[in-house]
Amino acid sequence: MMNFDDKAKTWDSDPVKEERTLAVAIALRQRVPLAHDWHALEYGCGTGQLSFALQADLGRVTLADSSPGMLAVLQEKIIAAGLSHLHPLALDLMTDPPPAERYDLIYTLMTLHHVTDTHRLLKVFHGLLRPGGWLGIADLDQEDGSFHGPGFTGHMGFDRDALRSQLADAGFARVDFSTCFLMKKATDQGVREYPLFLAVATRP
Repeated sequence: MMNFDDKAKTWDSDPVKEERTLAVAIALRQRVPLAHDWHALEYGCGTGQLSFALQADLGRVTLADSSPGMLAVLQEKIIAAGLSHLHPLALDLMTDPPPAERYDLIYTLMTLHHVTDTHRLLKVFHGLLRPGGWLGIADLDQEDGSFHGPGFTGHMGFDRDALRSQLADAGFARVDFSTCFLMKKATDQGVREYPLFLAVATRP
């Protein structure tokens, strides 16, 4: 498994990650009616790139991650930017109790494929949303394992129909998928292209 603490300091220096983040932010704005009075939760926030791209469209934003290194970089960025409505939170929803807060929007970027029990996490997300709230998941389409390479223990992306069924089973409605970014990455087989989807859904 990737050591995100070790990668935190240089995470924001990758232009591909920045391009990916901006593409996902544009797609979310197009498909979710963001509002300035919403309280949002970004789960698996890393250094907060996506929330920084969306923060002007939202009210309070809670940025949750299980990596202390990522959260330390995030805290430095929030202080430097003087953004009082962004709030880091150390949280692993697979081992920690869920927050008492309820959210208008939950979003993740390249997080779900690291979570072994996706069905359980989707149910937790459903419980954390207010009725009428939105979920946005940006992640890899199903791939051959070359994205992370040997030793990776997470998911090799997702089949959209299978994830659609999991979202419905977790109680979500209005599930919709679109391709939001085509990521190019150097692998052992040369430069490969990996499509990213954005799945949006609502809690009825």
